[in-house]
Amino acid sequence: MTLYGENHPPPDDRPTVQVKAVNWPVEEPVHPAPVAPQGERRRSSRFRILLATGVATAVLGSVGAVAVWAYAGDVPRGTTVLGTELGGRSTTDAARELRAQLDRRAAELAAPIQVQVGERTAEINPADVGLTVDVDATVAAAAATGAHAVDRLVGSREVEPVVSVDVPKLEAALEKLVGKQGRKMTMPSITFDGTKPKVRHPKPSLSVDPEHSAEVVKAGWLSGQPVTVPLVENHPATSAEEVDRMVAELAKPAVAAPVKLSTDRGSVDIPPQAIAKGLRFKADKTGKLTPTVDMKQLRTAMGDRLNKVEVAPKDATMTISGGKPKVADGRVGQQVDISGLGDDLLEVLSRTEDRTLDAKLKPVQPKLTAEKLGGLGIKEKVSSFTTNFTGGLSSARSQNIVTIAEKVDGTVVLPGETFSLNGHTGERGYAQGYRDAPVILGGKLVPGVGGGTSQFTTTLFNATYYAGLEDVEHKPHSYYFSRYPAVIESTIFWPNLDFKFRNNTDYGVLIDTSYTGSSITVSIWSTKIWDSVKTEYGPRRNITSSKTVYLEPGPSCIPANGSQGFTQDAFRVIKKDGKVVKREKFSWTYDAEPRFICAKEPS
Repeated sequence: MTLYGENHPPPDDRPTVQVKAVNWPVEEPVHPAPVAPQGERRRSSRFRILLATGVATAVLGSVGAVAVWAYAGDVPRGTTVLGTELGGRSTTDAARELRAQLDRRAAELAAPIQVQVGERTAEINPADVGLTVDVDATVAAAAATGAHAVDRLVGSREVEPVVSVDVPKLEAALEKLVGKQGRKMTMPSITFDGTKPKVRHPKPSLSVDPEHSAEVVKAGWLSGQPVTVPLVENHPATSAEEVDRMVAELAKPAVAAPVKLSTDRGSVDIPPQAIAKGLRFKADKTGKLTPTVDMKQLRTAMGDRLNKVEVAPKDATMTISGGKPKVADGRVGQQVDISGLGDDLLEVLSRTEDRTLDAKLKPVQPKLTAEKLGGLGIKEKVSSFTTNFTGGLSSARSQNIVTIAEKVDGTVVLPGETFSLNGHTGERGYAQGYRDAPVILGGKLVPGVGGGTSQFTTTLFNATYYAGLEDVEHKPHSYYFSRYPAVIESTIFWPNLDFKFRNNTDYGVLIDTSYTGSSITVSIWSTKIWDSVKTEYGPRRNITSSKTVYLEPGPSCIPANGSQGFTQDAFRVIKKDGKVVKREKFSWTYDAEPRFICAKEPS
């Protein structure tokens, strides 16, 4: 019985070829031969040809037989991996045998690897960094033929296994081992403090090289030997000398004088302060520093200087005339074309003379054209809300209400857009035409610029509320005022308290405002999508009584009658096709407003 073991592969169905040794003829010295008769010469030549042919045929046949024997399988005979003979096997059998060998060495290959980085040493578990032998790739390498066929036929070879490792995981493990020994790369930079260039020179990093470290660790894993991974310096692509050159040749000249921007409508100076805000020196991940100009930032830094040569576009507008929306066309503007100016400006900034840059003006369409505005579906009044005030239009409070109402009148909110009252009006101060009137501050009424704008905010909030538009942000007053609906009301204060709503419909929304000597009205025009929007109130609860507070008499003291505090819920009920499709809850707790008396407290 023949036994087959690790070094004796089982038989297959390929024919076995027996090969006899072949002795190559030894080349003899050449001596002049006696001249034979012509017939003998012909016979002698034919004999030598036949003999040579026979020998060559025998040799080639023998070589072929050896080749058949050597390559009787996918993997050439004599091929070993990790000391295991894989030669003469099919790739499937070779892979099976190699896996068996790896299983036998599993404990050895799972043993921690001792790794030293710099002055620190630690053990790394192979499984934690994905160290494995790629069996299929290794067998493929073993089956590959080499350039010297004869050496492959009669010799043996050891094929190194193909090892895989998870490079990011290995890098993380090594970086943890590096610890404080390493350092990150200091990227070069050039920034401006006002118009003074500030420089940061580059410094190299000190860390491990991921790819090189992977090869070292893979080799050490198979050999079972400790591994030393070197710390490598990686220098930024831009040197300290190059940084200094950029400062001398560009950064300093750039802000030494203005640049003249010339257009068909005249010229305007770009001041050094604006240049400093627009000129950027950006470093990529290799530390290469490149100068660029952020033209948008430069435009912003110039403020209103460009108004001298530019014409702002004007949106189309919509007003209500004769009970119907009417569209008025807008205006195309002209703006400096900043596209492509960056490279030209860089060239100009490095000069000390002839600092002029030619720029073209391009037409700028308004955001809202008459055609677009006309197609937004603004065709009917969807909701309207009115609140009343006293004192007539001559009072400061009434004037504030009218001022903010006129600022908002005619505003169009596109589908999906969010309207912010603070964002639309901006700061509401004396410069914007607002006056001092009572506002709630610190729990009491005091004179304050813009008093009364909260009444307009409440009116606008209710108009959008009953239009079914989405409430984004609002805050009711701390005290209840009977001139407003409970809970469904809102205050406003620049810049901390805002009112916002979102146009959550597929149609445009027009805000139309109007006023009389005693009232303010806000109407919402769009396309009606709801049958009705109503409010249902819950009962008032947690009722608290007001207290009497005596205040120092004087011009800043404003008396108040006081009011109860309470908590209440309000529900916005929206119906469509006769059914309730939305029911939204709004809740608020009002503090009890003290009864303020402008007098000294009785003893």
